[in-house]
Amino acid sequence: MKKQFNRMKQLANQTVGRSSLQKHSLCWERLPIERRMETVRMVSHNAHKKLVSCLQGHVGTDVEKRHKKLPLTGLSQAMLDGGSQLGDESMIAKMMEVCGEAENKLAYEQSQHEVQLERDILDPLNQLAEVDIPNILKQRKQLAKLVLDYDSARARYLQATKAILTATNNQAMAAKADSLKEEMDEAHNKVEICKDQLAADMYSFSSKEGEYARYYVMLLEAQADYHRRSLVSIESLLPTIRSQQDTWTEKPAFGTALEEHLKRSSREIALPIEACVMMLLETGMKEEGLFRIAAGASKLKKLKAALDCSTSQLEEFYSDPHAVAGALKSYLRELPEPLMSFQMYDEWIQASNISDPDKRLQALWVACDNLPKANKANLRYLVKFLAKLAQESEVNKMTPSNIAIVLGPNLLWAKTEGSLAEMAAATSVHVVAIIEPIIQHADWFFPDVDFNVSGMFAMPTAPTHQLSYPGTPEPEPATIDRRRPGSMGALEGESPRKDRYPSHPRLHRQDSRSTAVSALYVVASESVTVKADSPSPPQEAVTAYKQPHSHTPTL
Repeated sequence: MKKQFNRMKQLANQTVGRSSLQKHSLCWERLPIERRMETVRMVSHNAHKKLVSCLQGHVGTDVEKRHKKLPLTGLSQAMLDGGSQLGDESMIAKMMEVCGEAENKLAYEQSQHEVQLERDILDPLNQLAEVDIPNILKQRKQLAKLVLDYDSARARYLQATKAILTATNNQAMAAKADSLKEEMDEAHNKVEICKDQLAADMYSFSSKEGEYARYYVMLLEAQADYHRRSLVSIESLLPTIRSQQDTWTEKPAFGTALEEHLKRSSREIALPIEACVMMLLETGMKEEGLFRIAAGASKLKKLKAALDCSTSQLEEFYSDPHAVAGALKSYLRELPEPLMSFQMYDEWIQASNISDPDKRLQALWVACDNLPKANKANLRYLVKFLAKLAQESEVNKMTPSNIAIVLGPNLLWAKTEGSLAEMAAATSVHVVAIIEPIIQHADWFFPDVDFNVSGMFAMPTAPTHQLSYPGTPEPEPATIDRRRPGSMGALEGESPRKDRYPSHPRLHRQDSRSTAVSALYVVASESVTVKADSPSPPQEAVTAYKQPHSHTPTL
């Protein structure tokens, strides 16, 4: 009991006053290192804890087991199962299968990444925070205990030496003092050994602080490598995904570039244009105000959706020609680039500004011929239909002028900022001056076309009304290469072309409302060589001058 009491007393003295050995400079020099070590242990523990929470796999498992438990693996399996349920005929199924395989590869990369993090970063951080630093701090506590033992042995030795002076049995007391001195020396040696070991460990920790900091650099390097591998994995699959997506023909036609739609669907004429024209040829040619009267919004939306999914089941829409006309206008309006092309806009406007009627028509012909192949084919198809529609203008009230007014702004607009309505308004006068003569002289501008290009639709049961005249030449086949009418020199201020046909006495009459028509058939006195394959003049134009007519729009 007395011995325990003395030990507690010494401990109190060590805590309050510190022993003589603890006042040694080496002990006090180590205190800042101790404080930093404790801080390092705490922050390393927190970093380890947060990093573990970032992992999605189970800590301590190998790559394969971790891969099976990752959320990405579950997502991958769900996509693959979904694609299998939808079947091979679904575009969604194909995309889900390819993306499911991609997610599975990403999950495998993630499992490898997490195992690497655990091996190279988490384990060393845990070793530092939970083993290395605590062992050093434990040695510090051991040193304090040894110092306490040394102080106790030293106190007993000093007390024994004092007792020798007053003791009656000096020999016995001297022997006891020698024993206590050996005990004190042994305690002192233990203190020195522990102190040296503690100092070595602390200095070693201080020298390795840069190595411990390296763990955080390795974390970023491992993450960068993981993301690079993941990116390579994704990029290797993207071409396959895009290829399958591009080969899928059932894509919306509305709002898609004309050439892209034609290439994807392997068509010559855009599906919305052909489908609407075929339906209108069947039931809409005599419908009054076609393209002017708005259709029901729900019907129009349904028809556009049906055309977007490339269906040929359109029987229900034959009874609503205004919805069909509205769908055709919407398709033209929603094209990213107008059918008559942004790149040709200035040429169209310049052609419309030419004052000489013959030169203006020839300039319009050149502009038509300069259109990109896909745009030219679809414009020809549409214009030939509009010309047929205009032949029924006595019934449907849609003259070439009226058609140009309501449909022209959807065929050509400027490539400037602003709404389509603003752009159309800015060029509406020019557009009407461009579209109207092209419709009036459609047979002169373009050869005849087969409206049922794809064979998807039934031709009208009764042929639409066509004008015929005795002696009219047979229309040229669509395969014949039609050259520009007249000479190029006419556009450069030279003499206008001379038709190969004899003059007509009524053609010399000038009508200010139809100078464009008369200009086609003016017999010039100058001699101009005409090529053998030049197109014949439109017979409708001849008829137009045999009867009084007016170009005033009938709205």
